[in-house]
Amino acid sequence: MNIVIEQMPAYRIAYIRKIGPYGMNNVEAMEELKKWSKENKLFNDDAIILGIAQDNPALTIPEDCRYDTGIVVSNDYSITGENISEGHLKGGNYAIYQIDHTAEAVQQAWIDIFSDLISQGYHLDESRPIIERYQAQLVKLHHCEICLPVC
Repeated sequence: MNIVIEQMPAYRIAYIRKIGPYGMNNVEAMEELKKWSKENKLFNDDAIILGIAQDNPALTIPEDCRYDTGIVVSNDYSITGENISEGHLKGGNYAIYQIDHTAEAVQQAWIDIFSDLISQGYHLDESRPIIERYQAQLVKLHHCEICLPVC
């Protein structure tokens, strides 16, 4: 797998949270956020959408797992809307895996990335969340990224 280490900036996001088993809830949150983003003219060629798993499913029961789907917004953007919250993500070093934007590629990446990360000498920083990043320009090329915080 190709890995790039990136100094990700801190992000301010507008997000929707779903609580429950990861999977279809994530897809529903993504569709809901895209709809809200389009209505608020945020869904454009510069858009960055983030899928943020807030809990480790190996440590948290599925019914309590939190998944946030967010879009990066500027500091002066006024966040309003039903079910829309404001959040902030710390920046820092991330191992970026660019993958095909297909369900199969994403599933396979989740199987492979942790052993690959370790084999390349990096350590997961568990104080920050793992992020699925969907930059509009990459999505047009049928790619997305899984971003692992490293220390």
